[in-house]
Amino acid sequence: MELIDTHAHLYDKVYDSDRSEMLIRAKDAGVSLILIPNVDVDTIEIMLKLEIESGGLCKPMMGIHPCSIHSDYKSKLEIAGKWLEKHTFYGIGEIGLDFFWDKTFKKEQEDAFIEQCKWAKTLNLPVSIHSRNATDEAIYLLERENLGIDGVFHCFSGSVEQARRIRDLGLSMGIGGVSTYKNVKIGEVIEDIGLDHFVFETDAPYLSPVPKRGKRNESAYLTFILEKISDDLKVSAVAISEAFSNNSKRIFNNCF
Repeated sequence: MELIDTHAHLYDKVYDSDRSEMLIRAKDAGVSLILIPNVDVDTIEIMLKLEIESGGLCKPMMGIHPCSIHSDYKSKLEIAGKWLEKHTFYGIGEIGLDFFWDKTFKKEQEDAFIEQCKWAKTLNLPVSIHSRNATDEAIYLLERENLGIDGVFHCFSGSVEQARRIRDLGLSMGIGGVSTYKNVKIGEVIEDIGLDHFVFETDAPYLSPVPKRGKRNESAYLTFILEKISDDLKVSAVAISEAFSNNSKRIFNNCF
């Protein structure tokens, strides 16, 4: 079975002691591609270093995370934009909105989100969207702008109604470790929407799936997420992995 991790921060320093072994475990688990999203201006260099060291297993995206958007956000976007001119990236991300901690820079986050979505439109690249405590707001902005872009609402754990609106935008949803947590009914959402609008992700090192919850996440743990979705839908793991991999290849087609 082939697995594709569409969102993982494997350049994070928590992997410094065993990054090579961690990537081997991912390959052994059937992971053929890992998309690594940027977060801030100070993560670009280490992300690109991982791209080289992984031998093509990890492919970078470029964007500024909403939690990195403050009053100086325009200078950060300028740096990210210059990188897009001189290096090959496979998506615009991680971008979006995060209203979990506070809304001090709500307007700046919204402006940065839309500007980076416009980059995706211009460059014909998919987006990787972060929407913590802000999924409805992110959907609304995309509906308002009507850019016709492709991509993924990463770490999706929302409602059927939200999933339908995302589908109607032509976007997909990333299914990760949260789907294995008690009282999370993502299987019901997938049944309503259909397999064609979902991809796998880990968001490693965060959000480890059961039975690894509370420990450092890694791409090899996609197998636990696959097993849970297969059990929830009563569909074979082979069929789920094939469908989600095909969706990933369609969205991130410039990786292949």
